[in-house]
Amino acid sequence: MSEQPAPADTAARQLEPAVADAVRAYAAKTRADADRFAAVLEDIATNGLPDPEQCTPWEELREAHLARLARQRPAVA
Repeated sequence: MSEQPAPADTAARQLEPAVADAVRAYAAKTRADADRFAAVLEDIATNGLPDPEQCTPWEELREAHLARLARQRPAVA
């Protein structure tokens, strides 16, 4: 049995303008995130890893992020 779609299923369908804009915005955000990640990796390759004593422990970063999320979330009655 073939895994290929039937020829009728391969016809391109145009997206609604708002949906197309949302997809472009998501692509731009994903591209920006990848660029930031690549910059961090390049910095590590150039300068090595930072001194652990100069870094913020991941537990503190996690707690700060969870607190930000809790502030953004509406309170449940």
